[in-house]
Amino acid sequence: MGVRIDIAGLRPEDIAVVPSPLAELGMALHALSEPGHHPGLQGWATGVTARLDPHLADRMCEADFLWRTTFSDLFLPSAGVPGGGALPGGTLAEELDLLDKLSDEQFVDAALEFTCALPHSLPGPGPLTDEGLRRRSLELAAARGPRQLRFTERLLADPPRTRAWLRRFLQDCDEAFFADTWDRLRPQLTADTRLKTDLLRRRGPAEALASVSPAVTLDEAAGLITVDKLGDGRTATGDGGLLLIPTSLGRPHLMVLHRHGWQPVLHYPVRSPEPAAPPTVDQLALRMTALSHPVRMRMCRHLARSEYTTGELAQVHGMTAPEISRHLGVLRRAGLIITRRRGRYVLHQLDVTVVARLGSDFLEGILR
Repeated sequence: MGVRIDIAGLRPEDIAVVPSPLAELGMALHALSEPGHHPGLQGWATGVTARLDPHLADRMCEADFLWRTTFSDLFLPSAGVPGGGALPGGTLAEELDLLDKLSDEQFVDAALEFTCALPHSLPGPGPLTDEGLRRRSLELAAARGPRQLRFTERLLADPPRTRAWLRRFLQDCDEAFFADTWDRLRPQLTADTRLKTDLLRRRGPAEALASVSPAVTLDEAAGLITVDKLGDGRTATGDGGLLLIPTSLGRPHLMVLHRHGWQPVLHYPVRSPEPAAPPTVDQLALRMTALSHPVRMRMCRHLARSEYTTGELAQVHGMTAPEISRHLGVLRRAGLIITRRRGRYVLHQLDVTVVARLGSDFLEGILR
């Protein structure tokens, strides 16, 4: 399984690494709609939601299936601009102008991707010209829910009206919260694009793509990029290029645009300060076993807040120092505590970052 991109004949200079404010706004909307996917953004999402105008919040629900259950290709319009070779705009206004350059047929096809059943990897007519596809689009939307059906009816009846609604909505989101967020994120995304571009020029496509994600591999002999995903898909760069677009708010999602006739896009998460490689199954089992003991859970409550010596923990828990040392050894072997020496004292503290990766419920429980 996975998505394959045929890059036969693609030159390194045809690969562009560019940040996209519109793509990042789409990920912002997704993170606000699905905060459970992005536990690291809970503080940001709570702050935005608390300040959000109720009317805009209601409008955000009208078509949230475009960014909640799927990530619509409409947020990457440069890939579909007729003629190929277009790059994302430097500002949201420029990107919205690119969105306006999509034909009504392109806009409708991309907007209906949320039904997850209309073909988008193969050429053919769309629901604006094919009556059978039109009926099928309405049936699929109705199966999804009344909001999806109303949106699809309006979209098929009057595409320009829906386009105007979406543009106005995105502009209002920018004014309400995204402009400040983009100002904060842009330096990080720009730095990542410089890093990837430098790798591309100095080391070649294989290393540049490997730096995007371990899930992306390049078979240079076959001229094929494979992205390890649960879904299947296939596309080709053809006479066009390949776009790499970084996202900060979208972590951990790695997405591939593989719509027929559009430029392929890898929309990848920038590196986080967390360990790049996930723990092995054995490491996970070791950590979960270490945390399952009631004494070690109580020890974690103290170690999450401050550093403690073995003697201090023994006094707090009414146990002997050797008993505490054995429990600390289990936590240390599981990689859950940080130990450092200060003079003649050895101090222990919980590595909260590692514990947070195991589950927020446990972390909240010991920090409550």
